Amino acid sequence: MPDVRELYQSVILDHNRAPRNYGPLADANGHARGHNPLCGDEVTVWVRVAGERIEEIRFVGSGCAISKASASLMTAAVTGRTIDEAETLAQRFHALVTGRAAGSPPDPTLGRLAVLGGVSQYPARVKCASLAWHAMHAALEEAATPLRSVPPPDFGAP
Repeated sequence: MPDVRELYQSVILDHNRAPRNYGPLADANGHARGHNPLCGDEVTVWVRVAGERIEEIRFVGSGCAISKASASLMTAAVTGRTIDEAETLAQRFHALVTGRAAGSPPDPTLGRLAVLGGVSQYPARVKCASLAWHAMHAALEEAATPLRSVPPPDFGAP
């Protein structure tokens, strides 16, 4: 039986070589760019949100295998989820890669994202794994702004 680390490495390499949801999204209603000046990783994330649900999310980026694999796995994991569900998943993912989830039972909501759990052993790589997630957050904020920033009606003074 193959070593679990070998399996994880193969998933990361697969998503690096053949990233899912790669390429711009022409009809996006939110997008954001992320850049890590320490290592040179760059990513742009586009989202199309309808109501509160992420209909489609895509990315373009260059950088290390962890950065690209994380973006690819992220897009697969959040497509079809609500904004709140995606943000909760992002928090759980961040806990995983920063080691805050260490010692806890595996989080089943992470699914294939768990392959990036080993990043927590390499603090310099946490930013690589997190870059696309930060860009997704900013893109979702942009997409949700018209929905969430409508001021309440002014019914006049009581």
